[in-house]
Amino acid sequence: MIPMADTNLSDFGHDVWWVILIKTVLIFVILVLLTLFNIWWERRVVARMQHRIGPNVHGPFGLLQSLADGVKLALKEDLTPKAADKIVFVIAPVLATVPAFVTFAVIPFGPKVNFFGQETPLQLTDMPVAVLFVMAIASIGIYGIVLGGWSSGSTYSLLGGLRSSAQMISYEVAMGLALVAVFLYAGSMSTSEIVAAQGDLWFGLILAPSFVIYCIAMVGETNRAPFDLPEAEGELVGGFHTEYSSLKFALFFLAEYINMATVSALATTLFLGGWHAPFWIDHLWAGANEGYVPVIWFFGKVLFFIFVFIWLRGSLPRLRYDQFMAFGWKRLIPVALVWIVAVATIRSISLEGGLDRRWLLIGIGILAAIFLVLFFVGESEDEPEAVEVAPHPGGFPVPPMPSGGAVRGAAQPLTFTSSSTVSGGEA
Repeated sequence: MIPMADTNLSDFGHDVWWVILIKTVLIFVILVLLTLFNIWWERRVVARMQHRIGPNVHGPFGLLQSLADGVKLALKEDLTPKAADKIVFVIAPVLATVPAFVTFAVIPFGPKVNFFGQETPLQLTDMPVAVLFVMAIASIGIYGIVLGGWSSGSTYSLLGGLRSSAQMISYEVAMGLALVAVFLYAGSMSTSEIVAAQGDLWFGLILAPSFVIYCIAMVGETNRAPFDLPEAEGELVGGFHTEYSSLKFALFFLAEYINMATVSALATTLFLGGWHAPFWIDHLWAGANEGYVPVIWFFGKVLFFIFVFIWLRGSLPRLRYDQFMAFGWKRLIPVALVWIVAVATIRSISLEGGLDRRWLLIGIGILAAIFLVLFFVGESEDEPEAVEVAPHPGGFPVPPMPSGGAVRGAAQPLTFTSSSTVSGGEA
């Protein structure tokens, strides 16, 4: 194995056609296998958290359970609602799935290696605006969800699609703002150059508020618990894919899990050093960041984020929709904007040599603590005055209604006055 140096933009665009083909096929196969593993892992972890066993029959430790479920799902009858727009109904799952695969084209899995006699980076391609490319392609997946809910011809599916699209667009704003600080420190939007800029210190440590904002936003972006509001069974049945079945439903299911891997891989690339060895292992082992070994570090970090997704699903209850949207617009986005101004100021002073780096890190830590506290500070709400409503003659007493209409939060305790004896006819 031949050790290679870190990659840069000049290393891309020179691969022969068969190397590009092999890389493309490998990315597709890895994502499909990773999805099958993640489904199995989620069921096993949640089962352990709930003191159950989980899948353990099909294959070793039940590893083939996801494959068996996929085959069963593909063999089910494919139904199309009579009121559906058939062309859009079929295209929507494809629009949701294809962008999830395409985004991995610019994710670096490792440095330059000897690949069947060819020196090439362990990355399909890269570009000066690779992170913006990922955000743009991921946004196309929203069209699949909106069109899937609209084309079904069902009110529940339409409401689920609208709710999901509003949720994803709202949290994409916070996610994009969280990445601005990374661009300021790396001086580039190229994924390979951002990884190279984290050779000594990860951005997840020096840009902790951005990291926290991104982690919250990526859970909301992927519609996962506790933010899985579009699929709230008690409210909207199954959400935007209520009317889907068989392979078309499987594509939506596949897109959800690949999107989990996508945001996890992006978090790894932008905040946790990408394929670089964790815990400064490379200072003890010179070959930790050479050859194909960094692929292990990369997928280890990705699986850590996947575990966090699973942990949240098994631990937290679902939020209310108005709380979730208010948190995104009134908390995450303002805090992200203030943090960007602070980072830009500190970065400008640092580049001009005005302050010592130690004081900058201390200031960043204090700002991080303040921002984390602001996440959990609630708004003060004035209690509306109650208005007595006269009951109907012979009816039950009516509780007082607030003067401004219905309010958020728990209902006020009801108090009933003593009622006179009600006379009725005898049977």
